[in-house]
Amino acid sequence: MASSSPPAHKPKPLPFIYQFTAGAIAGVSEILCFYPLDVVKTRVQLDTGKSDGMVTVLRKIVAEEGFGRLYRGLAAPLMLEAPKRAVKFAANDFWGKTYMDLSGQSKMTQSLSIATGMSAGATESFVVVPFELVKIRLQDKKSTFKGPMDVVKTIVRKEGLLGLYAGLEATFWRSIFTVRAQLPKAE
Repeated sequence: MASSSPPAHKPKPLPFIYQFTAGAIAGVSEILCFYPLDVVKTRVQLDTGKSDGMVTVLRKIVAEEGFGRLYRGLAAPLMLEAPKRAVKFAANDFWGKTYMDLSGQSKMTQSLSIATGMSAGATESFVVVPFELVKIRLQDKKSTFKGPMDVVKTIVRKEGLLGLYAGLEATFWRSIFTVRAQLPKAE
């Protein structure tokens, strides 16, 4: 007589607020650790035609401008982290349900999961771009901005509200392809 084993226990997913909080803490920790490298990367990208290398650029920034300059513009990505995570998870939930309804599926399939992640990434890019633009303008060695709000006011005054979305297309495509890898897989 074959013994039947009890069905495998499937853990309940964490409530959204816990996922959101964990994501925000992870995101802020990542920003604090890696932000200096982002500053160096941005400087290397802005100084076209020069090939000092990452370590040399890092040393120059610290020697000529002080250690604090490695964190200039940090407020923008920190302010972005919570709304970015909220939009990412909410958009993933919205697009997942939308695609399942449109396709008549009752469970998330791999192709629906891919479409969902790509759509969530596209949605997220609309939130991310203004913050990234402010961060990059503040990281520029030639930057004379007093802070994030000075950047926003200057862009809006000189380029209009849509000026805050410079780089949207590139961010849009980047987000489409990277967010899919960060979201839950189909069951």
